[in-house]
Formats: sequence, structure tokens, C-alpha cells
Amino acid sequence: MEKKDLKIIFMGTPEFAVAPLEALIENGWNIIAVITAQDKLQGRGRKPKSSPVKDCAVKHAIPVLQPPNLKSPDFIETLKSYEADLQVVVAFRMLPEVVWSMPPMGTFNLHASLLPDYRGAAPINWAIINGETKTGVTTFFLKHEIDTGSILFQEEVPILPEENLGDLYEKLMQTGSTLVVKTLEAIAKDEIQPKVQDEGKALNHAPKIFKETGEINWNQPAVAIHNLIRGLSPYPAAWCKINDKTCKVFKSEIIATDGTNKEPGSFKTDNKTYVHFQTGEGVLSILNLQMEGKKRMDVGDFLRGNSLTA
Repeated sequence: MEKKDLKIIFMGTPEFAVAPLEALIENGWNIIAVITAQDKLQGRGRKPKSSPVKDCAVKHAIPVLQPPNLKSPDFIETLKSYEADLQVVVAFRMLPEVVWSMPPMGTFNLHASLLPDYRGAAPINWAIINGETKTGVTTFFLKHEIDTGSILFQEEVPILPEENLGDLYEKLMQTGSTLVVKTLEAIAKDEIQPKVQDEGKALNHAPKIFKETGEINWNQPAVAIHNLIRGLSPYPAAWCKINDKTCKVFKSEIIATDGTNKEPGSFKTDNKTYVHFQTGEGVLSILNLQMEGKKRMDVGDFLRGNSLTA
């Protein structure tokens, strides 16, 4: 089937979904509509803020649907009226069957892990937090259970030792964009061979990140805390209490891996250049932080204007 003949609806919300949408448009695919989240009220003026995907669709004059309820009869009828052949989903909410089963050629999703590993809402975070050295992206057909559909294509991506969430997010976004285009081309040519996910292996999971997820437990080894910091930087950020104030930590360095007799959570500082925390195993140096009520800054800059009591 020719690109211009295949009618595609794209679903997504955050920046991660913009690159695949742009890639499809640039490659000449016929995106007949975009479905995204409703505008959110932000700032002191409570002005509506549209999603990155909506902004992209508007720029390219593509119709935008923002249903508050994906099961509402009005939305379902509107969706049917487009008579789409295929739906592409990237970083969107869970779809009801009446939506994902509607197009005759199916609905496929891009997921930021090598499925079946790291099913769930936060695969990029958890791959780093768990100290993985590789991850990737997967395209798969949707089915009832989340992230369990038959795999179409996968692309492996290395996780470098000091990469954080922001770094890996960018890499996976670009790799995912290429994979979405590859998947669409294969579906259009009827050259896909869907592969059922292996349910027999022990799987890592990627549940949603909450505030308590980011609380640093100094009894853990330095390497585990370092990975937590990497996996939550720049947002929402790992955090701890220093001198009874909440401190977000964005970058750290392991300076020793051997244990000492100091209490985990205790720290020492010269109040000029460093803050070193004792962990359950090893010592962690805090390199970039944001103390409650302050701006984010490197530790040296912070200490020049603020003193800490060890």
C-alpha cells in the first residue's frame, strides 16, 4: 500500500512522542488526525497549556482530538468517522479495546525498553536505577494486557556509565523515531512477522515514579544511590534531607566503594568545594543539587553562599 493511501491516526502527548510524529510527517506518511491529552491549566494565570504533540500537529495543520474520556460514545463515533487504516501510539494513556481494535490494520505502540523487560510507565527511569548497561525500544501490537502484545521490531541501545535520564531519553527518542518509521513501512508492505513475548523469563518491571521513589536511603550502597540519582535526573530528581531541609540531588560521584565506621547518612564538608555522604557501602560525593528555596547549582557554587553543618 502506498504511503498516501494509508490513513494513520497518531496518539501521544509528551516530547518523547513528538520526534516519531515529526519523522512520520517528514517521511511522507498520511497522518489524518492526532489524539492527545487535554490542555492543562498552568502558571499563576492558570492559562491553558497544550501538549508538545498538539503543538506539533497544529504546526503541520493536522486535526487534533483531545477527548476527556476515550470510551465516550461521541468520541468513538468521531474516531470511526476518520476510517483510519492504522493507529500509532507513543507515550499515551491506556486505550480501551474499542479504540485499539478499531482500525483494520491494527494499532501499534512504541515502548522504551526491550520488551518483555520493563513493562510499565517508567521504563527509562528503572533501567538506569537498576544499573542496566543496555536497554532499547520496541514496537508491538496492542492487546488487552498492557505492554504484552506481539513484538514487531526492537532496537538495542547502550546505557553509558554516567548517562542520566535526560541523556538516555534523548537517545531512545531518536532511535524510537526511526523504529516507528521502519515498522510502518513493514506493515504497509505486509512484511511483518509478529513475535509473541516470552513469558517464561524473570522480568524487571517499570512502575510509575512517585515522590517516595526518589527518597535516598543512605543505608544502600553508594552505587545504588548513584544510579537512583542518575535515573531521576533531571526530573523529578532524587532527594534527601540536609540540615532539616529537602535537597534535590541531580549529579553525584562515587569516590570510595569500601565501607567505613561512619553512620550511613552522615556527611562531611569543607563548606567550599565538596559534600561527601557515607552510605551503606562506600562514599558518595554530591556534585549538583538544589536546596529547598534555592536554585539548582553545582556544589561549589552552592557552598560559596551557604554553609552546612555536618
